[in-house]
Order: sequence, then structure tokens, then C-alpha cells
Amino acid sequence: MKGLPEERAVMLAEYIVEHEATVRRAAQVFHISKSTVHKDVAERLRYISPGLFTQAQAVLQQNKAQRHIRGGLATKQKYAKQKCK
Repeated sequence: MKGLPEERAVMLAEYIVEHEATVRRAAQVFHISKSTVHKDVAERLRYISPGLFTQAQAVLQQNKAQRHIRGGLATKQKYAKQKCK
């Protein structure tokens, strides 16, 4: 998804807020790197749309707080699959 960084930042933030997506998931959907998503949402968006910036940051903070739980579940599933073999 090439184009103007300002437009991309708004589209990314809208997607993240609407789907409660992680940076990684947004990067997959828009076919860009995680660092680009982070730069757009954390830096550029602040000046473009402060209200949307606040909403996106709230979702990203929630995802950050929950990531250790998702990681633990992924590890649990991995070893459960190995045990069945």
C-alpha cells in the first residue's frame, strides 16, 4: 500500500481501531512493515488527527498489555500439538 504517508496513517489507524488489530496484523493486511505501521500510527497520526491518534493508541496499549497472554497460549498450543504426535 504505497501512497501518501498521511493518508496511509489515517487508514491504518481506522483499521486498528475498527478491528482492534495489532501492529503485526495491520502490517500483514496493508502489506507493509511493522515499523512503517508503528511510525505512521505513533508519529505521523499525532499531527494529522489527534482524536484518531488517541483511539489507536488505546487499542495498541491494550494489545501490548495482553501480548504475554497470547504468547503463552501460542506456546501451550505448540506443545499440545507435539504431545499428540
